[in-house]
Parts: sequence; C-alpha cells; structure tokens
Amino acid sequence: MNLKPLFYMILGAFLVLFSCDDTDSSVSTKFPDEQNMASDEWDDDADWALEKRRHRYEKVTVMTWNVYVGTDVDKVLAAQNPDEIPVLVAEAFALLQQTNFAERADFMAKEIARKKPHLIGLQEISKILLQSPGDAHQGNPVQATDVYQDFLEIFMAALHHHRQHYSMAGIIQNTDVEVPMLVSVDPLAFDDVRLIDYDVVLVRNGVEYSNVVTANYNARLPISTFGIDILRGYVAVDAKICGNDYRFVSTHLESDYDPIQLAQASELIGYLQTETKPVILVGDFNSNAALDEATYQFISENDFVETWPLNHGWNHQNPDGFTAPHDPDLRNTDIHLAERIDLVFFRPEMQSNGELLIKSRVIGDEYRERTRSKMWPSDHAGVAVKLAIPYKRH
Repeated sequence: MNLKPLFYMILGAFLVLFSCDDTDSSVSTKFPDEQNMASDEWDDDADWALEKRRHRYEKVTVMTWNVYVGTDVDKVLAAQNPDEIPVLVAEAFALLQQTNFAERADFMAKEIARKKPHLIGLQEISKILLQSPGDAHQGNPVQATDVYQDFLEIFMAALHHHRQHYSMAGIIQNTDVEVPMLVSVDPLAFDDVRLIDYDVVLVRNGVEYSNVVTANYNARLPISTFGIDILRGYVAVDAKICGNDYRFVSTHLESDYDPIQLAQASELIGYLQTETKPVILVGDFNSNAALDEATYQFISENDFVETWPLNHGWNHQNPDGFTAPHDPDLRNTDIHLAERIDLVFFRPEMQSNGELLIKSRVIGDEYRERTRSKMWPSDHAGVAVKLAIPYKRH
C-alpha cells in the first residue's frame, strides 16, 4: 500500500493549521496567578469554527493601552498662578509614587502574555528625571538628568519576567517639561521634576517590521503659564504577519480641545491617505466613539472602521466598550468608565472575501483585572483586538 499520498495529505493539513498560529511557541510557562485568572471569550475560538472552514483566515492580534503617567498632570498644567506650581507638583509627585508603575506594568505584562498580540501601541510611556537642588524656579539653566523612573525600561523588564519577547519598533518623544517641586518650607527648598512623554510601538519577536516613521503633529496645545506647547505624535511601522503586510499606526491625540485634536487627526489621515497596504490604526484618540464626537466622526468618514461595533465576542459588563476614566489614584472601588476613547480602526480594504471576524476585549474594566494591591492598571482600560481576516493568497 502506497502511504505517500496519505502522508502528504496529513502534512498539508498540519501546515495549514499551524502556519499562522498566533501563539509564541517559545512561551509555555504560566505563573500561578496567571493560571488562576478567570478565562473569558478571548481564548474560545469555537464560535469561529464554521467561518474558518469556509474561508482561509489570517489571524492578527493587536493591543492599545494608555499606561498612564500615574498622576494628574492636567491639574498642574491648569495652574494660572506660577506660585502655585511647586505645591501642585509636590502633590502630583506624591501621587506618582503611590500609583507604583512597576506593579501596574507587571499586570499589563501578564495580560500581554494572555492575549499575545503581534503589535502593541502604548501611550504615556514616561520618563521622570529629578534634580536636587532644583533651578527651574530660577529659569532652569540646567536640565534634570537623574532618572527616577523610566517606564519603557520597567515595562520591558516586566515583559521579560513573564517570558514575553517583544522589541521596541518605534518611539516618538512628545512633551518635555521641567517644573519646580516644593520639598521644604523652612528652609525654603525646591527640587526639579522633569517629565518626558513618549508613545511606543512594540512588535512581538518573530514578526518582521520595517519602514518605521515617527512624527509630532504641527497642531499643538500652548500652555502659557509654562511657556510650552503640548506635543502629540504617532508611530507607524510596516509589519509582516503570516506572509501579509500591514501598516500599523499608534497615536495619542490631544484631550478636551476639539479644534486641535481634529487638526491632529487631519494630519494623521493625510499622512495615511496614500498608504496602499491594509492599515490598523490604534491609540488614545480622546474622542468618544459612543457619542460619535467630531474627531471620531472625521476618522470614520475617511474610510476607517472601528472594530468595537463589529465585535464578534461579547462583554456583558461593558457592552459599550468604555475605556475611561478610572480615578487618578487608581483606587476607585466603583467602576465608572463612561467613554470609549481608546480605539482600534482598520481599513475596509483588509476584507478580500468572506466576512471579517473581530473579537475585541477591554482590559481593566472588571474587578478581577486589578493589581495585587487592588489598584487599576491605568486610568484607561486597554483594548485587545483579534482580527480573523479572510485573505486571498496570490
């Protein structure tokens, strides 16, 4: 009996089944607390089985998360009297210490271990530097250089601890501001606190990436009391997943100032207008999708489709996909998320035949999704999206 045809049939089925598996074969160890976390619809693909039989699907998983600087920066920036600033900064720095980014990053890394996204957009990846004694109250002739916390370093260490292998594909530096902090009244003394804001794209090892572009928007919010502009930007990369190319873009738009936010969105859409590859656009857009606010509407009118309304999964506790806000101290015992502003969009061109299947999951909107000390991982919930794309191979 000739067994070769049977052998090649089995081999072919095996290759089709596993050639585009979205798991990382090098990651197999689960920590006890990960094993005990309640399972959800994310891990159950049984409801996609019928569609998978009818079409060839490429599975692409992405995540976006505003990780939160850990304190209410807006309260400081809203100061109208310069004499108030050192006291407000001291209060903000105390809250930054209490919200313990290392603990929060550990939780986020565990969620990444569960979701295994190919591509991640992170906003508010901060670097905090100190200078003692400070000179910001004297015109800041020398910038602070002593690193107090480097969020990117802490985050990557947390991923490594949980055996998750990611590379930083692109990073954009946004606002860099240094302010005086009151440390003593008698004698009167000040230190300086310097905050540098970044947005980052991480790529899972094994995913090829290229053509990295980073830019700040020309539209900026001026803060006259501090003599600075609030910079925002984006990171864009080409990524090859399962042999197919995508343009992945992560951004963080201005909050509460609609004309500036809309102008930034216009710059971003203008940049992407000539892109021929399928585009996945993620980030903190600060525009409430649930209310169809102006920036959200503008992006949608330019052929981008948000994934949440097409969700093939379910979320009984948060059907609207709200992602913000938790309280600044991250200790709120009631969940009052009321805005869907952390979003994932795609271009319809990603559909080539059959139905695009989408599972979206908000992370950080349930009580079980808190850190060991009962702290929310961020003032924003994260969003993970699994796209099963019916793709024609050429």
